[in-house]
Amino acid sequence: MAYLRNLEHGDIVHRCFRCGYCKFPVDYSDFNCPSYKAFGWDTFAPGGRMWLIRAWLSGEIETSPRFSEIMYSCVACDNCKNQCVFEKFRDFLPDVFQETKVELVNDGLVPPAVRDYFKAIMTSGNPYKLPQARRGDWTSGTGLQKYSAQEYLFYAGCVGSYDEVGQKMAKSVASMLDKAGVSAGVLGEEETCDGNEVRILGEMGLFNELAQANIEKFKTKGVKKIITLDPHALNAFRNDYPKLGARFQVFHYTEIFASLVKKKKIKFKKYPAKITYHDPCYLGRHNQIYKPPREILNAIPCVELIEMRRHGLNAFCCGGGGGNFFTDILGTGEDSAGRVRVREALQTGANIIAVACPICAKMLTDAVKMENLEDKLEVLGIAEIMARTQKK
Repeated sequence: MAYLRNLEHGDIVHRCFRCGYCKFPVDYSDFNCPSYKAFGWDTFAPGGRMWLIRAWLSGEIETSPRFSEIMYSCVACDNCKNQCVFEKFRDFLPDVFQETKVELVNDGLVPPAVRDYFKAIMTSGNPYKLPQARRGDWTSGTGLQKYSAQEYLFYAGCVGSYDEVGQKMAKSVASMLDKAGVSAGVLGEEETCDGNEVRILGEMGLFNELAQANIEKFKTKGVKKIITLDPHALNAFRNDYPKLGARFQVFHYTEIFASLVKKKKIKFKKYPAKITYHDPCYLGRHNQIYKPPREILNAIPCVELIEMRRHGLNAFCCGGGGGNFFTDILGTGEDSAGRVRVREALQTGANIIAVACPICAKMLTDAVKMENLEDKLEVLGIAEIMARTQKK
């Protein structure tokens, strides 16, 4: 616990739980924290977790299944960092929660769902426990070929490769890249997990193993530029891999498409629809990519883009971050993040929720079903909307 016990981070823990300002700019009951919204107890809010961490560090409480569950209920959306008024240390807030998870992993005291996630990655290479040979099945019919010195590597990730909703999104992006004449290839069955969720869940040894293997593979194949489907993979490749020696450019697919739209290499026909866009945490708050998805949607004739009440920097998380997409610690109750977010989307009057992340796509698709709104709201990836509106 050396990291957490140093004077600087000890001061952060102390000041955070003594403050609580992040709850007050908005109505307390509408606090922009998914785990607090789901459970309703202050212990699940950032300040509450800090109270527990301080007591844990001082030996006032011991590690328990309940303590571990509370720590892992954080979806790593970074909202607390952006709401914090203490500029000196607010960037370190997520680090404190992250390092707490690292300590829990080191002590072997993680929730069963987290343990099972790590085991699946270690034994199968993916959280779905599906064969590596099937990882590239989704590419059939997309037009993209195996990577062999193309300008870009298109990386689909675990959700895009194995999840039904994720595959649909991956296929739409890949097909659009091919139709737009972008020189891109895929690794198919050679692709391996990027490790972003492994890292955020605290298994640093496994993350480093995955990252170093990917870096070596990319170097061997001569990869210079990567397009990711998943903002979570973008985050790992752009922010964590360079610390381990990676030297390649990384783009989210919406950045590539927005550039092509500006250059008029992609043109649209009229598409009369009311669309609201959901900002993924790992695209927005973690990587400050807000404009490209909106530039694409605004370029489509007759589309009315309507923002949700909470959008951009203040967007409400879908609930899938921090590994919760796989561990489901937040659950699917009425106040679960995905269902709350879908109700916000409904209030805009839009009939389409546009998404730019396969995890968000799955979380919100499931939430629409749970809210019985399938006749009112459709969840579509940006590339899926583009495919519907592209001029021949």
